[in-house]
Amino acid sequence: MVGYTHVSVMPEAVLNFWPTDPNGCYLDATVGGGGHSRLLLEQYPNARVIGLDQDPAALAEAKNALAIYGHRAHLYSRNFRDLGDVLVQEGIESVDGILFDLGVSSPQFDVPERGFSYHFDAPLDMRMDPENPLTAFRLINMKSRQEISAALREFGEERWASRIAKFIVEARTTEPIRTTEQLVEVIKAAIPASARRSGGHPARRTFQALRIWVNDELGALREGLEAGFSALKPDGHLVVISFHSLEDRIVKHQFRQWQQNGLGRVLTSHPVVPEDSETEVNSRARSAKLRAFQR
Repeated sequence: MVGYTHVSVMPEAVLNFWPTDPNGCYLDATVGGGGHSRLLLEQYPNARVIGLDQDPAALAEAKNALAIYGHRAHLYSRNFRDLGDVLVQEGIESVDGILFDLGVSSPQFDVPERGFSYHFDAPLDMRMDPENPLTAFRLINMKSRQEISAALREFGEERWASRIAKFIVEARTTEPIRTTEQLVEVIKAAIPASARRSGGHPARRTFQALRIWVNDELGALREGLEAGFSALKPDGHLVVISFHSLEDRIVKHQFRQWQQNGLGRVLTSHPVVPEDSETEVNSRARSAKLRAFQR
């Protein structure tokens, strides 16, 4: 198995907002390499953490990182939209705090064969859960021009969505688009040269859209937030770290709705962002935003 090394984002901010009871039970809905859970378990020797992750490589790393805590850390290979089922399996009615650390981790981006990155030539995959039957290859080669255009516009906020979809459908009539490199070339051909000179890599938004589409990230987030709120004890905290505007918008609106309905209060009037000292050593933390809610 390829090594999995992940740097947890905003660890101090998470500790400030996440725990509400040093003897409590907490849910790390995206345990990743176990970094945030390890911080909590170290800070509170009597705390207990239940960790979920749909990526087997991440889960294996978390098991290694958290093994020293024994029965205080229980890990499950599940999507966080299923967190309610996991708590039933654990025989737990509610928890003191929940953390969602969204998006794709550095190890997922940096392993070429996962197909997440436009910087490597690899099969078009992009699945966080390898058991997921839906891949980026299937979407690119089997969905209609209209469906592809709509996804690029909705999930990638890509201004050239219609043109990129047109070029994709035309290209695949000759041969299937199998690799990330093939797709990047199609995207470059679709976007006018003048537009490619600014705004970062021309494939960035398309790759984001495909990843979200493959993994149903926004649907899972909406369901996960609802399940998480239902699992919180009174005074419990729900903390979410997001990495792009689509995620952050869903979290912000959901927190506001709960507050307006008298179900709790938003703890972050504005999103908390990383300190400059953190982004200097971890450039991928730059887009992170943390929001917290108390039931």
